Parts: sequence; C-alpha cells; structure tokens
Amino acid sequence: MEKREQWGKKREYILAVAGNVVGLGNVWRFPYLCYKNGGGVFLFPYLIFAVLCGVPLFLMETVIGQYTQEGAITCWNKICPLASGIGYSINVIQLYATIYILILAWALLYLIYSFRGTLPWATCSNPWNTDRCVDLTSANWTALHTGNLTGNWTSGNLTKSSVSEFWERGVLSMSGGIDEVGTVKWELLLCLLACWVACYFCIWKGVRSTGKVVYVTAVFPYVMLVILLVRGLTLPGAWQGVVYYLYPEPSRLADLEVWMEACAQVLFSYGVGAGTLTTLGSYNKFKNNCYRDSLWLCVLNSCTSFTAGFAVFSTLGFMAQAQGIPINMVVDSGPGLAFIAFPQAVAMMPLPQLWAVCFFIMLILLGLDTTFSGLETITSSVIDMFPKTMRRPRRREIFLLLLCFVCFILHILLTTQGGIYLFQLVDHYGANGACILFVSMVHCVAVGWAFGAERTCDAVEEMTGQRPWVLFKLCWRYFTPLICMVCFICSFVDYQPLTFGDYVYPDWAYYLGWAIALSSIIVIPIWAIGKIYLTKGSLRQRLLVLWHPDSDHVDPKTNKENLLNKTERKLMSAPLPDML
Repeated sequence: MEKREQWGKKREYILAVAGNVVGLGNVWRFPYLCYKNGGGVFLFPYLIFAVLCGVPLFLMETVIGQYTQEGAITCWNKICPLASGIGYSINVIQLYATIYILILAWALLYLIYSFRGTLPWATCSNPWNTDRCVDLTSANWTALHTGNLTGNWTSGNLTKSSVSEFWERGVLSMSGGIDEVGTVKWELLLCLLACWVACYFCIWKGVRSTGKVVYVTAVFPYVMLVILLVRGLTLPGAWQGVVYYLYPEPSRLADLEVWMEACAQVLFSYGVGAGTLTTLGSYNKFKNNCYRDSLWLCVLNSCTSFTAGFAVFSTLGFMAQAQGIPINMVVDSGPGLAFIAFPQAVAMMPLPQLWAVCFFIMLILLGLDTTFSGLETITSSVIDMFPKTMRRPRRREIFLLLLCFVCFILHILLTTQGGIYLFQLVDHYGANGACILFVSMVHCVAVGWAFGAERTCDAVEEMTGQRPWVLFKLCWRYFTPLICMVCFICSFVDYQPLTFGDYVYPDWAYYLGWAIALSSIIVIPIWAIGKIYLTKGSLRQRLLVLWHPDSDHVDPKTNKENLLNKTERKLMSAPLPDML
C-alpha cells in the first residue's frame, strides 16, 4: 500500500489553492454585483462578511485537512463523527459542480474560433445568422451614433446583435425549452471531451501531477488579467466604465438583498463549504504554517476580484461609448458577460483576435484548476475511505478515469440544443448558496462546539507555532454559524423561481430542482440519524460518543477502544454542550 501523498514544495500548495479559489466568479460575478448593489458601497458588506465568515471558514477548513491528514469524509472521524455527513454532502455538491466544465467547453470553442481571420461573432455572414442580425462593422457604428439603429437596438424586437446570435444560434443552437432536447452539438461535444481529458491528466497522478500543472493554470490567468487590465484602462470610454463600477449609492445598504448577495459572493469566491480547502490542506506537511497561508490567500482572492472589476468595466465602458448606448445595456453577469458582452468588446478593438485569445485562455485556466480541485476532493475522499484497496499502483488512475468517463457521458445531455436549460437548472439548485450556507453552518457547529474552538486554536498553535486571534474563536462558535443560519433562512424567504430570460420552466423542472437542492442538504441529518441508530448504548451515551472525536475514546497506551471504562465514565459525567 502506498503512503498518502504530500506536496513536493510549499509553493505548489499555494498555487493550487490560489487557482482553486480564484475562479470565474471573480471575473464575471463580483464586478457585476459591485455595480448592481451600490458600487463602492458594496465593498462594505463584502468586507464585513469576508472577516466574519470567509476568512474564519477558510482557515477552519484548511486546519481540518492539515491537522487530520485526511480527505473531506474521513477527516470527521477525528473531529466529530456525528457530523460525518458533511463529507458526503460536500461530495454530492462537487458532483453537481462538475457541470461547470461545460463553461470550459464553451470557452474552448470560442478560443478555436478566435484564430479565424474574422471573428465569427463580429459579422452577420455566417450560416446561423438571421435577417434580424446587426453586426459591429464601422458602418453600423456610424448608424448607431446617428440614431438610425438605436430604436431597433434598444427594443430588441426587430434586431439582434451578431454576438448574441453567435452565442444562441451558433454555439448553443437553443431549443424552445427544457422539454425540447434536440440534437447534440458535435463541435461542443468534442470540446467537452477535450476538457475532460485535460482535467484527467492534470490530477491523474495526484499531487505529483497537480503540483506541476498549477504553475501554468494558476499563474497564467494573472498574466492575462494584467494584460487585459492595461489594455482596458487605455481604451476610450474606460473611465466611464470605472465610474459605473464604483459609483457609491449609500442608500443601497438598507436593502437586505445587497447583504445577502455580499455573503453569497464571499462564500463562493473563497471556495468554502466545498471540501477543496480541506482536501488540498490535507496534503500539507503537519508543521506547515497554514495560518499565515490562509490569511494571505484570502487577501489575494479579494484583491483579484476587485482588480478584475477594473479590467471588465473599463472594457464595457469602451463598448458603450463605441456604440453610443448607456453602459447599463451592456453590463451583465455570468455567461452573458463572458460570452456576449466581452466578445463584443474585443471585436471592436484593434487586433481583436489577440485580445479574444487572451481572454478565453484566461477563462479556461481560471475554470480548469477549480474543476480539477473538485475532482480531487471526490477522488481523495474515496481513497481515504478505502486506503487498503485504493492506495495501490494504478488504482487511483483507474478510479479517476471511470469518474471522468461517467461524468462525460452524463454531460453529453448538456451539449444538446436544450442543454443550456438543464445547465441553468442544476447550476441554480445543485450548488446554490443555500446548500453552501447550510454546510458551512454545520461545519462551524461541529468544529466550534463538538471538537471545540479552544482545541482548534491549540491545533493551529501545535502546527504553526502561532495562536489564532481571539476573533477566530468567536467566529467559529458564534458569529459565523449565526450569520450562515440567518442567510440560510432568508434565502428561502426571498426565494424566486428560476427563469431563463423570458422562458419559464415547467412545474416538473422545479420539482427536480428542489430534489437536487435537498439531496445534498438531507445527507447530513440522515447520516447523523444512521450513526446514532448503529451506535450501542443509551441515547445519551450514543450522542456523547458521536459528539466527540474518536481519539477521545481510545486508550493511548493500548490504542484500543475504551468506551466502557474511564473515558465513558468521564463523558457520561460531563453535561451535553448547549449547542447539541
């Protein structure tokens, strides 16, 4: 049986975590949320939640992995066996999150088209274009400035931009709804296959291969971001975009939705509640200074989000000025920004192919390391559960190959004409904010109360020689779980049914969505009930045994269970924690 792997060099771990947490959400979600929710004022709730939720959860999950040297499931045997369902819930979420590899397939297809002499989304002379299409040639710019096309453009009924038609008809070939599956887009399917092959070979040898790949996947996106930032800020109209990005509206702080979106963005961008931080941290040496690493990585993540906003909005400001339309007509979030607004902007620049290649390479690499970190979480969880079977030559490679193959087969449905509707459904319900909030809340209860915040601080001091600030102990026990609980409840109170543009999903799709959402949440209580049922003793004895780590129930001299002797008597004499 092979030994559990460790990072070859410290910088490989830093780059792997940086690549995991700095993803697509930093580029296409944070700038839009900042503009939408009060500009510079949005930074105030964002920083509050970063300090009270993001950083404490980031550190806590990293400490769990490094201290236990176990994956996302087995680590809980050493923390709080009653909470082992967290690991299974995380793996369910990660399985749903594999659909994001479709974004890489879209970006790869755009990248391939970027090497053409004329960008296909910049003209209306393609087979997929209709007679409603309006391209972005100089003549049409002049017409837009003189007002000849302004009415049609703004109404959206009589004309359609060439970029939108390329996205909807050229790339997706969208059907009428989720009920109409349609045919498979073969070029998109081949791109999806290429992305799965790339993910497989990035992690097939464990951290030995991942540690080398992250030198490219984590560093190169920053090079591309700097290039796009410099180029964006030198474009005419860039200042107009920056003002829209950061223009403060203090009145927005009274809106509950602003605070909810700030909390959700912190949890998403910091990568907490997903098990990847625990997994990547478990490959560290025991004495690694994870406390310092976590603080600096959180700062890096937030600074990247803030900086990306200047690159994005300076470019959108240029596009708004070039078209003579308000900037709020070109601002969008998610796929709309990455595959409509930004391609439209680069098509207007000199050397558009160069800037398109830079942008889509950045997107691919940003999403690639986040995707293979999720796959590594699933793989390491299974290997640590069955070490005698899985830690043998080529067992890891075979299991990972089967996992990637099964996921690829399932994702073929996403490459059909109706695939975008299914993608949006799984994206909205499968790995949504409510699931992450619930997992993070249970995380804090298990670590802050069962394992103990004081003991967690002792573990950090034992590994790093530094004791965490008192604020972290307060967050693990009180602030973070309370905030997560309140936001979790508010997410249901403020629930809005999923729509896709003007399209309303059928009722059965909403039922499927709720089943997907609950499938990851319900695992935690079901697992806890099952553990209680299978444990011997009275209900109080069972709760006491499962509430505390396995090490509390083992005689250090004989390394055997001593549940019915002094440990059990000590536990039975102690009161149950208030949070239980």
